Amino acid sequence: MNKNILLVGVGGQGTILVSRILSTGLVDAGYDVKMSEIHGMSQRGGSVSTQVRYGDKVYSPIIGTGDADILISFETMETLRWLEYLKPEGVVIINDYEIPSAPILSGKADYPYGIIELIESKARTKVINAAEIADELGSTKVMNVVLLGALIKSMGLTDIDWEKVIRETVKEKFADINIKALYAGMDSAEFAEAGC
Repeated sequence: MNKNILLVGVGGQGTILVSRILSTGLVDAGYDVKMSEIHGMSQRGGSVSTQVRYGDKVYSPIIGTGDADILISFETMETLRWLEYLKPEGVVIINDYEIPSAPILSGKADYPYGIIELIESKARTKVINAAEIADELGSTKVMNVVLLGALIKSMGLTDIDWEKVIRETVKEKFADINIKALYAGMDSAEFAEAGC
């Protein structure tokens, strides 16, 4: 049975790097994996999404509306944009982190509040402050890998050698802090596994 993971955020958050680490680990574990990236206006803080599908045999990289087992959102507001892609029994992992869009920064719009409460009323939800966890490790730049750790834990994929994958994927000087971030993310996701 195939599993579908939708990762969403804004440009510069490392969403695509996390998808590549995830896909590499899944391939190493023997799964058939397909990944699709949508960059949008990523270099200007625009919406970015990646879709990772894995299983015995995957024919398409595209996740349709209502098909995602897990929606992992690197930025709070992005969760709302993509919620319709989640299965009714799916799980949402939200990074409690706000990046104001251009209209918000210019004063033409307000950042919508109550997003987390709204999502929690609609789906099984785990809220993680990945920026705070990453900052405690010494760099907020690894909050993406904190979220990867939470995802891995919730999907029950902890038996894959993620340390090896990270060392093969990121620059050597950043490997150790990314590995620490991975385990911190796993620790932050101490909740019932998604059953995915």
